[in-house]
Amino acid sequence: MNPRVCRLLVFVFCCSLFIRTLNADEKIIPDVVYGHKHGLALTFDVFQPTDDANGAGVLFMVSGGWRSRWFPPERSVVRYRALLDKGFTVFSVRHGSSPKYDIPEIVADVRRSVRFIRLHASDYSVDPDRLGVYGGSAGGHLSLVLGTASDEGNPKARDEVDRVSNRVAAVVAYFPPTDLRRLVPPPKSTRFPALDFDPAKAPDYSPIVHVTPDDPPTLLIHGDRDRLVPLTNSTKILAEFEKRKVTSELIIMKGVGHGFRGEDASKASAAMVAWFEKHLAAK
Repeated sequence: MNPRVCRLLVFVFCCSLFIRTLNADEKIIPDVVYGHKHGLALTFDVFQPTDDANGAGVLFMVSGGWRSRWFPPERSVVRYRALLDKGFTVFSVRHGSSPKYDIPEIVADVRRSVRFIRLHASDYSVDPDRLGVYGGSAGGHLSLVLGTASDEGNPKARDEVDRVSNRVAAVVAYFPPTDLRRLVPPPKSTRFPALDFDPAKAPDYSPIVHVTPDDPPTLLIHGDRDRLVPLTNSTKILAEFEKRKVTSELIIMKGVGHGFRGEDASKASAAMVAWFEKHLAAK
């Protein structure tokens, strides 16, 4: 086949994928820079429903094993369609990735992302007091850190972003590690080098340690056959939430391991959207 014809066919195919992925009622703002570290940019993508936006924003923690990867937003938009269809604006947040960065550095990044989005909330037509966060596994851990161990910002900070609160108003965490005290430091052969930091700091990044009555409504979704992150991670932190009368719920996925697929993924997604509708959209 003529090389020029081949390139044209590839272009047409890619365009057709884009059209099928991006609906006419959605808008993407790619690669917004929310900070810098070591000469590198920290970025997120914004996915906005152009019609019937409800004014609430939801941050998704792009993190698996505390590794944060970039994907073309036109491809990843399908991940957020259930939220977009209900009027939520979605922020797909990437952090400094393992293995270069460890959990204390990663947590600092995602805290900054919340501060930045709150400071610039009007730019994205969202209410700064109606920000939620969700993620799975490491992303679930980071979501819970934001829910249980946030602050109001430092009014004396030189950087205006650091003067802003990083608190969130609702959390959904899929199969999250909740207690790092037994995981840090990891074995030398670990799959998770982000856990290789000073064990004396492990409590600082263990959500179960920081549960207080003012924590936001939190939904946990976990499979009862998860061997990587056992269900006890969610049952134990749920007990802490209940003890302190934090609005919380645990959905146990029967016969499901680490990660949700097919019907299980659809069920978890529906529960996540319903949680944010209840605790963000209706405010």
